[in-house]
Amino acid sequence: MARVQLAEIAIARSGDKGDSSNIGVMAKSAALYTFLEQTLTAAVVKDFFKEICFGKVTRYELPNLNALNFILEDSLGGGGTETLITDAQGKVHGPGLLHLALDVPDELLL
Repeated sequence: MARVQLAEIAIARSGDKGDSSNIGVMAKSAALYTFLEQTLTAAVVKDFFKEICFGKVTRYELPNLNALNFILEDSLGGGGTETLITDAQGKVHGPGLLHLALDVPDELLL
């Protein structure tokens, strides 16, 4: 096992829908998708964003794209027109999640 940041095994993009942040995470291979499907749960994402996400986190699986999609409710201070927070549209949530450290089996990192 090796401790690596999510950025080494996936890419991410994020945005907003009102007061919810939407994060798409795409694994760099089918094997890594299977690993992320088992490891990157809604609870893990909720804990990672615990200081800004005050609602539930829902995960959607897109196996045909090797991707997971997360909706973080109540995470943007009311949304773009109602808040003074720095990232009212959630654009940095995806790149921020890529800093999450995971223990990844060595054979998946080749």
